Amino acid sequence: MITIIMMFLITFIISFIFILISFIISKKSLMDREKCSPFECGFDPKSLARMPFSLHFFLITMIFLIFDVEIALIFPMISTFKMVNMFNWWKINLFFIIMLLIGLYHEWNQNMLNWTN
Repeated sequence: MITIIMMFLITFIISFIFILISFIISKKSLMDREKCSPFECGFDPKSLARMPFSLHFFLITMIFLIFDVEIALIFPMISTFKMVNMFNWWKINLFFIIMLLIGLYHEWNQNMLNWTN
């Protein structure tokens, strides 16, 4: 029991020393307004929350997030190629790719991919 308490105490002391060293060595200024704000994207968090925002930028962001998640779903499909029956694997992947292409066609048809709007 005593050894567990001693190990916990030693771990706590070592981690406290590392945190203290990082605060001493860091070049971060406490007066830096942008670094102290919760958002580092240029928005002022203390201003009006209902600022006008570009809807087109929002749509492009949503398209990026959707396709980013879909890429994350496609990578495991490649690794399951050898584990699953070939016919079932092609059916599932073909359905997924067709759904992606239908979504891409819909976005293209709605002119969401044009930056000029």
